[in-house]
Amino acid sequence: MKLLFVSLAIPAILQAQNVKQLSLQEAVDLGLANSKNLKLSQQKIDEAVAKLAVVKDNALPSATASFMYNHAEIPTNTLKIGEGNPIHLPKRADAFVGTAAVQELVYGGGKLKYAQESTKLLKEIAVLDADKNKEEVSYAVVNGYFSLYKLLQSKKVVAQNLAAIAKQLKQAQRFYEQGLVTKNDVLRFQLQQANVSLTDLEIESNRKVINYNLDILLGLAENTDIEIKDTEAALPQLTTFSDYLSTALTTRQELQQFGLQHKAADYNIKTIKANTLPTVDLGANLYYINPSGNFIPSNQQFVMPITLGATVSWNIGSLWTNKNKVAEAKVQQLEIDTQKDIFTDNVKTELNRNYQNYQLAVQKINVLETSIAQATENDRLLESKYQNNIASATDRIDAETLLYQAKINLELAKAEAKLAYYTLLKSTGKISQYN
Repeated sequence: MKLLFVSLAIPAILQAQNVKQLSLQEAVDLGLANSKNLKLSQQKIDEAVAKLAVVKDNALPSATASFMYNHAEIPTNTLKIGEGNPIHLPKRADAFVGTAAVQELVYGGGKLKYAQESTKLLKEIAVLDADKNKEEVSYAVVNGYFSLYKLLQSKKVVAQNLAAIAKQLKQAQRFYEQGLVTKNDVLRFQLQQANVSLTDLEIESNRKVINYNLDILLGLAENTDIEIKDTEAALPQLTTFSDYLSTALTTRQELQQFGLQHKAADYNIKTIKANTLPTVDLGANLYYINPSGNFIPSNQQFVMPITLGATVSWNIGSLWTNKNKVAEAKVQQLEIDTQKDIFTDNVKTELNRNYQNYQLAVQKINVLETSIAQATENDRLLESKYQNNIASATDRIDAETLLYQAKINLELAKAEAKLAYYTLLKSTGKISQYN
């Protein structure tokens, strides 16, 4: 008996361990902490930082060193020129030659500076891209959270409705036994019970799908049942539309990225113009020449000249071939500005739509609360009439169905209103900063 009890209890314990209560803030925090997209965004930032370090390294002096050993065999080692004495060369020769050079670009028209500034802007764009992805992940979590909330609330209403139907069915069966109602009345309540049970099965199936998707999004075990908590807070009051618009135009990551891309285009134009300027390099070279054949020669058997030099170069042809490149770069910058203007218009229309949607959602709640009060009173009256055999079973079922549907519609409207508020925040670029 003890073993049987333990074997039955263990699955229940394991099931309890896979239930997790989460507030919206906790869900968003989990989503941000476990998002693979955000990890990829951070890697892109790290890549941009590494590229900046590489560009800075290009400003450092370059240095090279080499050492060469050369052996020569000279089979014909006698050379005679004209009537003079012949020159006798050795049959073989060895030589060691080494070089070391250091070179520094002193002036390149400012191209190194422009490259550094452009790369810094690319890093800032990558950071903004990560912020934008953070907004997307936050909204995905919020959307999934309220989708699950709607289903859980619907299940509660369905459960209440099933309990009420079971009570009505029991009463109808008692009335039937007393001869007060027909068998058809009992069948009507049984049919209503079956229909609501089917609705409950559909809701449960949808709940499992959304719960699983949310588990994946939050990085939880895939068999975790998520329970919603802290969702009864009052709906926030909106400020003026202009306040939200001002926030959006200041905060939206995409608009900030367009601004940075405009600056990067500026540096690109300056870099192209710098191609028309001369460049100046300074260099130092050290040579080691050892023809003695010995790796470590004695004194006066090797030479080590050192040279210092400066190089000025100027591609004069760029003065007339570079202007079209500059014109092309300026057109690209204008395209960025036009894209920003188009996106700004899209932000305005998106924000206005979400602002109106939230106001409509709040108004729906007010209307539905009134309809529930009316449906509740109607249900109470029909229940009394049915018990007194004044109203038919059909009237009783219709009244109960209306109340049941009104309750579900209210719960759905509340969830949709909260989601509409976070959709409004997302359109301002600040959903991850909500309280």
